[in-house]
Parts: sequence; structure tokens; C-alpha cells
Amino acid sequence: MRPPQPSERALSISERTESGATIIVVGGEADLQSVEPLRLALRHAAAGAEPLVLDLSEVGFADSTMLNLLLHASVDLGPRLRIAAPSPFVRRLFELTGVDGVLALYDGVAEALAAGAPEASD
Repeated sequence: MRPPQPSERALSISERTESGATIIVVGGEADLQSVEPLRLALRHAAAGAEPLVLDLSEVGFADSTMLNLLLHASVDLGPRLRIAAPSPFVRRLFELTGVDGVLALYDGVAEALAAGAPEASD
């Protein structure tokens, strides 16, 4: 078995707008060496007011760097941050670390887009 090549380990990010929300699709490996473009995309999204759907269906590997980044983003974005379709690896990582109880997780992008912001209670 050969080790992963650098292009296989790179983090890919694409962004689009749909239904009044920003959707960021992330793929590849999210670790200390590759997560900076995602950090910048999240920072840019935090400056807006629209919901942000982070599609993690194509992430094959993530480490504590990505967890830390997502937890900080959840503080910055609040209920505007919606995590869609985490890959099996990422979902397991969320479960093992308890992050699945902190972040708003959805089975897919459509479900995340359909989710409204929580209503404020008086």
C-alpha cells in the first residue's frame, strides 16, 4: 500500500449560494497542514448574515484542528452554522469527541437549508 500523495491529501473547498444561504463543500483531508483555507472561508462567512451550510460529505480525514475550527466557528456564527452530511469518518469523530451534541448536524444539504433559525424565547 502506497502512502497518500500530496494532491490526495489536499483540502478542497468550493462555495456557492443557494436558497439565501452560503454553502461550502469541503473535501479531502482536514488537518493542521491543510485547514487554513477552510479557516479563511469560515471567517469570511462569519462577516455575513446568511446561514452557512458546511457540507462535509467528501472529507476523508479530519483531526482535532478541524474540530477546534468548527467549535470556534459555532461561537462566531451561532445558529447560522449548519453542518451537512458529515462523512462516516467525520461523523464518528464527532461522536467520539461529543461534538455531535454541540454542532447542528443535518443528514444532507437540503435538510440544512430547510432548517430555520431557532426561535427566540421570551
